[in-house]
Amino acid sequence: MTVDFLGIDIAKSKFDVALIKESKVKYKKFNNSVRGFNELDGWLKKHGVAGLHACMEATSNYGEQLAAHLHNEGYAVSVVNPARIKGFAQCQLSRTKTDKADAVLIAQFCQAMKPTLWKPKPPHIYELQQWVRRLESLQRMERQENNRLLSCVSAGVRESLADHIGTLREQIKLAKKTIAQIIGSHDDLQTKEVLLQSIPGIGDATVALILAFFGNPQEFGSAKEVSAYLGLNPRQNQSGSSINRRTRISKTGDSALRKALYMPGLVAMRHNPIIHTFAQNLLDRGKPKMAVVVASMRKLVHIAYGVLKNGQPFDPAWEK
Repeated sequence: MTVDFLGIDIAKSKFDVALIKESKVKYKKFNNSVRGFNELDGWLKKHGVAGLHACMEATSNYGEQLAAHLHNEGYAVSVVNPARIKGFAQCQLSRTKTDKADAVLIAQFCQAMKPTLWKPKPPHIYELQQWVRRLESLQRMERQENNRLLSCVSAGVRESLADHIGTLREQIKLAKKTIAQIIGSHDDLQTKEVLLQSIPGIGDATVALILAFFGNPQEFGSAKEVSAYLGLNPRQNQSGSSINRRTRISKTGDSALRKALYMPGLVAMRHNPIIHTFAQNLLDRGKPKMAVVVASMRKLVHIAYGVLKNGQPFDPAWEK
């Protein structure tokens, strides 16, 4: 079967597509809704598409429903890191930045690189992801309102803030309860929860985060791939004798996930024997404190991956 290639530039309310069929490019724009998905189906059939490989960037959660729809229609779907598309654009010497041009570029990337196929996660994992993100949002709003309360002098506004903080705290309790119920009602998540809880430095919030977003070792070939997915992998910037800049993390992954792992990394530096020794060695070698924290976050992710992949609880003797 002849395979055509579809590049999708996804946004919150709409998406642009570019179809490469027999070396010709067709372009169309649709609403990011069920109606838009159905209109896309009709447009693809109109152009005689049978075999299709669709590709889009992993941009927040705007494209999840469309990816699932295309997968259910029997099409091959890839959801790739935006950094790969950016690198491909640089190789192509692309200078145009529009939605249409981006869709064409993604289609060309799909045709040239044949990226790994995407598979939808189980419904309960999607539900867990939504609640974990909701909890983080509620906690952020509570911190903001508490900060406003500290500097507010108006009695009326202070009362309004206090009422809102009370409501937020009730919503936070509900979110935590729902997350616990989701994990407790699925055997696979319960088993993984027990394994992750054996790791010093990982609490309930971090357990939920890992289970929601990178708790399936089968999705990654190695712990390094998990680090790359989170943007915690180091990136060197050295060339010849003139360029020798400090090594930094790539930051190509989800910034919200990295931020959520910051406090667990600090806790692990104190209470996890492996990470404590690891971090102290880096500090003794003169590494900057923030670089050591990031390295500890990455080490914690590697340990979590190893525990889940091997199905064995944490053992501080592993390093030896």
